[in-house]
Amino acid sequence: HIFLSPAAQAAAVRSAMVENGHLTEAAFDAAHAVEESLNWHNGAKVVARAWTDPDYKARLMQDGTAACAELGFEGPEGEYIVVIEDTPEQKNAVVCTQCSCTAWPVLGLPPEWYKSPAYRARVVREPRKVLSEMGLDLAGDVALRIWDTTAETRYLVLPLRPPGTEDWSEDQLAAIVTRESMIGVALVKAPK
Repeated sequence: HIFLSPAAQAAAVRSAMVENGHLTEAAFDAAHAVEESLNWHNGAKVVARAWTDPDYKARLMQDGTAACAELGFEGPEGEYIVVIEDTPEQKNAVVCTQCSCTAWPVLGLPPEWYKSPAYRARVVREPRKVLSEMGLDLAGDVALRIWDTTAETRYLVLPLRPPGTEDWSEDQLAAIVTRESMIGVALVKAPK
């Protein structure tokens, strides 16, 4: 047996599809460009802007789709983005119980754990336990709400800004925001 790495396998499939006329190199390049542009780092920039610009945050909370588009983040699976804000009293988390939909323009393609049947089924039945298993233990007095995406609606969690970051720039803030915090299964933490 000859073992090929996943990258070598992908290159071989790409080469065969181009050689056989099924797709062109330009089509592969375009697909790669779309995947690169649909990235969770975009969402981190949205969150950082909302943390530093109260007017932008108000627009984001009123019309997430338009506010994300203001920063250039729009496209497939981002036609109707609803932003839900964490507060000290309420934590929010997102799931797609039917498949694994996310707001691609600001969350990128969904991570493997998000697509897993176990996460999709369990987070609605035993959300505190699932979040705890993922490393997030919430105080008993913090309410937890799970938001289930639909074919039309995609959610983005606006996480709490960590203390000690009041004087940070947008770039510094965006660097500490994670995809998990925007899905709602983690908190944003400032480095010590």
